[in-house]
Amino acid sequence: MTTSTPKIVLVTGASSGIGEATARALAVGGHHVVLGARRVDRLAAIADSIRADGGSADHTELDVTSLDSVKAFVDTAHERHGRIDVLVNNAGVMPLSPLIMGRTADWDQMIDVNVRGVLHGVAAALPLMKTQGAGHFVNISSTLGHEVSPTTAVYSATKYAVRAISEGIRKENSEVRVSVVSPSFVESELIQGGDPGTMAWVQGMADKLALPTAAVSDAIVYAVNQPDQVDVGEIVVRSVLDAAV
Repeated sequence: MTTSTPKIVLVTGASSGIGEATARALAVGGHHVVLGARRVDRLAAIADSIRADGGSADHTELDVTSLDSVKAFVDTAHERHGRIDVLVNNAGVMPLSPLIMGRTADWDQMIDVNVRGVLHGVAAALPLMKTQGAGHFVNISSTLGHEVSPTTAVYSATKYAVRAISEGIRKENSEVRVSVVSPSFVESELIQGGDPGTMAWVQGMADKLALPTAAVSDAIVYAVNQPDQVDVGEIVVRSVLDAAV
């Protein structure tokens, strides 16, 4: 098993799902985790639980659609701990619908959270990582960032963008590691909003195929714990049943 020295790891969208599972798993591994999300009460409860279990954690209110909020999240962690080792850009939304429905508010929300949210994280953390001479972005894409299905065009576009942004960071900054984790259906609160008919179908598929959040958090922990000279480029996580539907 690969081991790692303790790191300061920031996790966005940490109030539930993959973000919460990742924060808990990293804390178990000895890292200090900084939880960020809009639901402050939920963050506080998770941080308290992590500390009660012997881990190290703190939290900050965060809205990834606001550059000022993301900068405050990153800068506060840097001031408290003296460095930023890893930023897990996990926050995301998935209100799906056919393009013909023209649900532009949903499109805007996906672009704001899934793309701008990642870019805001890069803008806030990359300069600090460059100054340190080291750092690591773990960006959450999706299997739908590799293919487009009916109703997923905009969501897929945002997740393709996450992969493109990640590759740009990698090619421009040799001292900064970048890992993309692309899960399929996972137990989470992601299935919200969108066209009711579409989302009912998605929920039905998730009921059949959804993996536990630990399947993704374990992949993130694996990438974080690699030696400094090892850059895990991408991990795709899906159910073995995916190919059969």
